[in-house]
Amino acid sequence: MSGRDSLRVFIDARAVDVPRGASALDAVTAVDVTAAAALRSGEKILTDSRGLPFDVATEVQAGDIFRIIPRRDRSAPPKAE
Repeated sequence: MSGRDSLRVFIDARAVDVPRGASALDAVTAVDVTAAAALRSGEKILTDSRGLPFDVATEVQAGDIFRIIPRRDRSAPPKAE
């Protein structure tokens, strides 16, 4: 992939080059297929560099920074200590 045809983004501090027009999920898949499956199933969520949830179907831009984090079930009762 030449520089004109690709974009560099970062997933959990790992650089990955993806084709222009790639989605965030495409970028995650290029780095870690297991993490991509966890995003698809809803087990994990993708956040942007600010920690805000990011839609995996959104097209990435050069230099985007993402983190993959566990989905927290806010409906679950708190654990007793």
